[in-house]
Parts: sequence; C-alpha cells; structure tokens
Amino acid sequence: MRILPATAAAVTAALAAGAASVAAGRLASDAALKAPPGRPLPTEPRLTVHGTAAGQITLTRDLAALRPGRYGLAGDGSHAVVGPVLGTVEHGADTVVRRLERVTHGTFAAGDRAWFTPNLHVGDPASALGLDHDDVEIPGELGPLPAWFLPGSRSTWVIAVHGLAATREHAMNLMAPLSRRHVPVLALAYRGDVGAPSSPDGLHHFGETEWRDVDAAVRYALDHGARQVVLLGWSTGATMALRVAALSGVREYVAGLVLDSPVLSWETTLRALAAARRTPGALLPLAVRAAQGRAGLHADHDTGTAGLYRPAVPTLIFHGPDDAVAPWRLSRRLAGTHRRLVTLHTVEDAPHGAMWNADPDAYEEILRRFMTPLV
Repeated sequence: MRILPATAAAVTAALAAGAASVAAGRLASDAALKAPPGRPLPTEPRLTVHGTAAGQITLTRDLAALRPGRYGLAGDGSHAVVGPVLGTVEHGADTVVRRLERVTHGTFAAGDRAWFTPNLHVGDPASALGLDHDDVEIPGELGPLPAWFLPGSRSTWVIAVHGLAATREHAMNLMAPLSRRHVPVLALAYRGDVGAPSSPDGLHHFGETEWRDVDAAVRYALDHGARQVVLLGWSTGATMALRVAALSGVREYVAGLVLDSPVLSWETTLRALAAARRTPGALLPLAVRAAQGRAGLHADHDTGTAGLYRPAVPTLIFHGPDDAVAPWRLSRRLAGTHRRLVTLHTVEDAPHGAMWNADPDAYEEILRRFMTPLV
C-alpha cells in the first residue's frame, strides 16, 4: 500500500523532531560529561568587574557576589583572592564591593568578566603555600597519575580528591592546616585531568570509573608507609571516596571519609547542570538517558549501587542548602539514616564544592576534631 504524501510528511517530521530531541539531549548531557577542569560550572554566574582600588574590588550585584567568606576570582588568564563584602564602603545599587586580598596573576579591569571559584591558590604547594612537596606518579589503571605528596610524621595519610570542573589545586585550601598537624597529604590528578591519562571515551563518569584511580592512590599510600588513609573528596571526588570505601580490595585501610558537597545522585546533578544551560524541562529526561547511553552510567536506583552510600567508617559531611548542583537534602538523608557513623555539618550560603570558603575557620576546626582520633 502506498503511503499518502501527507502521512509520509508527518512521519518524516516526527522522525526529524525525534532526532533533534535526541541530539539536544546529548548536547545537554555535555554540561556534566564534558565539564572542563578549571572552568565554571553552568550554575556559577559570570560577574562584571566595575573597578578596583586599594584592597577592594567592585563587582556586579548578584547573590554570588554577596556570599560570605573567601573565594578565588577567576577570569580569562587572571586570578585573585577576594574576601568578605566590605560594610564600611559605599555600594552602588547594582554593585557590591568586596575586599581584594591579592591578585595572583593577570589583571582585573572595568568591564572584565569573572567568576567565583573555591580555589584560593593556583600553582603547586611550593609556589602557592611555601610547602615542601614531592611530585610523584601513581600507577593507575590507564597509566601514571601525577600527584602532589606533602610528607608528615603521622601514619594516617589524607588522600584528597577534587570534583567536577575542578583540579587538584582545590586541595591546597586544606593543605596548610593538615600540614601543621603533620598529616601526610596525597592530592592526585585522575583520568581526564591535565597530565593524567584520558578516559577512553573522553567523558566524565561521575566517579563510576574514576574511583579506580583513587583506589590506586590508596594502594600507593599503603606501599609508601601509610598504615591507613582518610579520603577527603569534593563533589564527584566525594562519590569516588564512597566507592573506594565500599568496593576497594583494600577498603579495610580506609579509616574515615570527609565529603564536601557529595554527589549522591548523578541523575539529579546532571539535570541541574543541564537546566542551568537553559535546557527545556521536557528534554532533561533525554539528557539523563543520553548520559547513560554515552557513559554507561548505572541508574541511581540500581540495587547494585545502593550499598555505596552506607558508610562503614566514621564519615563527616560538609554540605548546605544553597548547593545548586548536588542537593543538600540527600546528604541530610544519608546522615539521618546512619547517625552512628555519619555527621553532617550544614553550611549556609555556600555554593557547590565551596563549604570551606564560606567559613574557613569553622570548617578547619570541625575537620580537626574529626581527624584527631583517626591520626
């Protein structure tokens, strides 16, 4: 039977629309699967610099610009450290004035675009913090993984694991306080990072494959004098820490977990990042399916992954309700169902991966109390 022209046209249009939707879903999934290290996530607004003066910088008035605490301010080829909003200077109706602590490199001029980053430090521990360290290579599944090792006299090492759109420079925020307590720190670059092997498909996997690089770091630590380790992870780095603690063949040597802004539902996080790219709501399920198909991710409800989020060791979570990437409610649920082992410290007014930045002193004191019995 011959298909009528109108019917054929309708079928063709439907197929074209379907193909376009699939392509749009694939593009939307790139927000997470191809998040470039060192660049802002789509949830982080770009701000305009309106001017600088001695010890201060004026930015576009935005909720991000009003956050409490200390942040890196990154631009294209520039980086600075900004402190709190200055209450003693005059602010315009559309601007905010914050303390400018230092310009690390580059310049900031009126009209420049910039964004907040959790990274206060750039470079390496020696150049940024004056801390002695060794550049080491960890034998990974896909090849050697570069890492910074800060020696210390303790037999418990901290293995620091950055998360989405970040680099191992993120760990430098906590290197000085850990070094003062003589805790060895190993901060690694894992697959997909600069200097590390690429993932075979060139995609991020929300920790589902990357955790094996963290496992390799644990084995490296044990082979080089550590008696046990504490895994400190941000974002998807926290997800990797949970996987190592649940799946590693040497998990009995994991003494504790410190999780900052943990991604406990990759589907929710992917939807949030895709939505921040202004993906229409109707296409968000397609973005999730595209991610599953492209990266081979397991659905959040898979029974095989349920045990990953039942910590068997003391666990400290830093998280807050203003995280637009990884919902705080999931951390609250995890802490509420595992009260014996999991402690949640709620941080207000902090974006994803930046719980330390909102109040460094309080964060470091809570971390010190948690670490004391483990080291």
